[in-house]
Amino acid sequence: MIHDSAIVDSKAILAADVEIGPYSIIGDNVTIGSGTVIGPHVVIKGSTEIGENNQIYQFSSIGGDPQDKKYAGEPTQLIIGNNNVIRENCTISRGTAQGGGVTQIGNDNWIMAYVHIAHDCLVGDHTIFANAATLAGHVTIEDYAILGGFSNIHQFCRVGAHSFLAMSSIVAMDVPPFVMAAGHNAVPHGVNSEGLKRRGFSKEALLAIRNAYKIIYKSSMKLKDARDEILTLSKKHPELVILCEFLGSSERGIIR
Repeated sequence: MIHDSAIVDSKAILAADVEIGPYSIIGDNVTIGSGTVIGPHVVIKGSTEIGENNQIYQFSSIGGDPQDKKYAGEPTQLIIGNNNVIRENCTISRGTAQGGGVTQIGNDNWIMAYVHIAHDCLVGDHTIFANAATLAGHVTIEDYAILGGFSNIHQFCRVGAHSFLAMSSIVAMDVPPFVMAAGHNAVPHGVNSEGLKRRGFSKEALLAIRNAYKIIYKSSMKLKDARDEILTLSKKHPELVILCEFLGSSERGIIR
């Protein structure tokens, strides 16, 4: 299961059925779970923990030092969950001490070629990163978010659950859940209705989400007042709770 040309450090911990392709390098302090397949010419450095049933394609660099001038060699981590696909030439860095020390990727994510996920980023579950999507440090991508090809996310920004970024979007502020965004800088373009339908949201839920969008973007309310209004609606439509929580915790402000 491990190609003769691969180099695997004696301190690495690999499940019995892990596959390692030709010329790949697995460093010390790397743990790889059952069913994971590492393609050829992949470099994985520690401290990195990779779960089960992941596929990592050729020429990817996983768990490398953070690209942060403050980084001084202190021990930090990268944690990757289960059932992720990481395509060719992706780069995923470990965390920094200043950012909490951990970069983390959840489960069931589809990460296409040339994607960069920088230090201290937090990626949820069931996301899609199209080719060359790029995260600066300290970015949070919530569950089911979709990032179009060549989209770029500024450091410390958040992209909310079930949101959708069009190709080449430049995000400099937070993107709320359910919102479609596009542009340089990205601005809102309605609700991600098709994505929500595919995930089984009811007609009533979609209507509530559209109403919430109108309260945020089409009314004259201040953001705090808009959040309070949506919080009242969430008592009848619980799918709006994540939107209320997002608006209440946004530090950078949301796209307008």
